[in-house]
Amino acid sequence: MAQSSAHGDMEIQEQKDTFHGFLMATVWMCILIAQGVALATLAFAIGAGWWMGWLVFVVLGIAAGFGLRMSSVYWAVQVVLWVLLGLGGLIVPLFTSAG
Repeated sequence: MAQSSAHGDMEIQEQKDTFHGFLMATVWMCILIAQGVALATLAFAIGAGWWMGWLVFVVLGIAAGFGLRMSSVYWAVQVVLWVLLGLGGLIVPLFTSAG
């Protein structure tokens, strides 16, 4: 007969780490989707311009980073995105106005 008091002896640290990773990936993706939608809406749909969309992209990234106490990897990814989008905002008009 099985013991009814042998309850809860399973090691679950790996499951906790996996679930935490899943939740963090979900948070990151939600932040990036919100940033992308704001950038595209301001830059293209409303016509406020690329730089206004880029500014809102940066502000949303900073607010989410501080509000959710994100890791240094999050900040590194955000800074890379800010720089790449900023360079794109400088380079693309050079090619489009030259034609």
